[in-house]
Amino acid sequence: MGLLNLFKRARTFRHGVHPMDHKEQTAHLAIKRLPFAPKVYVPLAQHIGAPAVALVKPGQEVVRGEPIAEAGGFVSVPMHAPVTGIVRSIDHLVPTAAGPKTPAIVIETYEAATQEVLYGLDQDLDTLTRDELIKAVQASGMVGLGGAAFPSHVKLLPPEGKIIETLIINGCECEPYLTCDHRVMLEQTDRLIAGIRTIMRATGARQAIIGVEDNKLDAVKAIRDKLPAGEAISCDAVETKYPQGAEKMLIKSLLNREVPSGGLPVDIGVAVYNVGTMAQLGELIPRSRGLIERVVTVSGPGVAKPGNYLVPIGTPLRFLMEQVGSSSEANEVIVGGPMMGMTVASLDVPVTKGLSGVVVFEEEAEDQQERPVYPCIKCGACLDACPINLNPSMLGQLASVRQYDVMAADFHLNDCFECGCCSYVCPSNIPLTQYFRIAKAVNREARAAAA
Repeated sequence: MGLLNLFKRARTFRHGVHPMDHKEQTAHLAIKRLPFAPKVYVPLAQHIGAPAVALVKPGQEVVRGEPIAEAGGFVSVPMHAPVTGIVRSIDHLVPTAAGPKTPAIVIETYEAATQEVLYGLDQDLDTLTRDELIKAVQASGMVGLGGAAFPSHVKLLPPEGKIIETLIINGCECEPYLTCDHRVMLEQTDRLIAGIRTIMRATGARQAIIGVEDNKLDAVKAIRDKLPAGEAISCDAVETKYPQGAEKMLIKSLLNREVPSGGLPVDIGVAVYNVGTMAQLGELIPRSRGLIERVVTVSGPGVAKPGNYLVPIGTPLRFLMEQVGSSSEANEVIVGGPMMGMTVASLDVPVTKGLSGVVVFEEEAEDQQERPVYPCIKCGACLDACPINLNPSMLGQLASVRQYDVMAADFHLNDCFECGCCSYVCPSNIPLTQYFRIAKAVNREARAAAA
């Protein structure tokens, strides 16, 4: 019996696109551990919310797993030493993928330092109260590993009057090239399920559904094989389509519910987590440990040794590229996936908690020459592609004349989550997604100035 016969017809949402997935380079490759870089650079702001506050001083020795920065508030998380070594500087400015430099703690790695985590204490989760579980999640430094980097513990405390009935666990990984979540589901299945059970206790959710695209049916089978009969956790296949992994789209596909405009999943009783986040929580919380490494897909035409690597947080991309054999013809390095990721201007950018992939392109392979932008021809392709039924054509025309406030007030600009579908299908090569990012940034600055 083939795998396809084991599953019902996949669920989906309207619109979206079907880019080439290019996952064959790494989907079959087991996770490998990367060596330590001579120095790691741990940014104090790797998440949405307030930056962490350093606990260490220059010249101080730290061991792998030791807390080196505390949370700067409720919407914040601590940082932990990814290597054993000595702190060389604090507030050292390192470049980020977004451009501006950010303060970081620099740790020089001791030669021959062990990969063993030397900090932590086993704890019995069954004895912890709900509040203690939430504090344990924050103490782990966990953020969403799917890219958003939202502090995981904040989702466990919904606003007054809201309850979480259902956990949605995102195993779609719809971005081309990326396969780290796929490998985690196959290789860390027990940790994944343990993490889900812990978060179900912390939220009081009555059920959890793991959504996985139907190009990863081996992962669906691996998870289902580990779930006992009567378990409140299930695993369902959804159609392989971009952006199936966006939380609003996945909720629609699995539950046939829609998050209201301007609202959040908790408004309809749902919380969404990434499979990588759950697997890490399943490993870290029982041992009172912090997040110090993550699985990163390194792929693309410009990589000699593509694969999924377990990389210490703070590892410079330059060191990572040396380890995987980046081509001398490499023309563009993207962190994240090619649809929603960002091109980096410097290989001194360190790996952060939310970085799921590094994709390297060559000019010859990907034809990276600048393409001309033509006027909108009103073809409607962007309307057919937009998964949340916006009018990207109209938004683009308003952006061209800087009517940013009108875009937000009358055309729901803030509902756009910048998936890139409109730019992908536009025959006039209009960089619509980039226009929308600029418009949102201008509107944020205007609100801040008026406050």
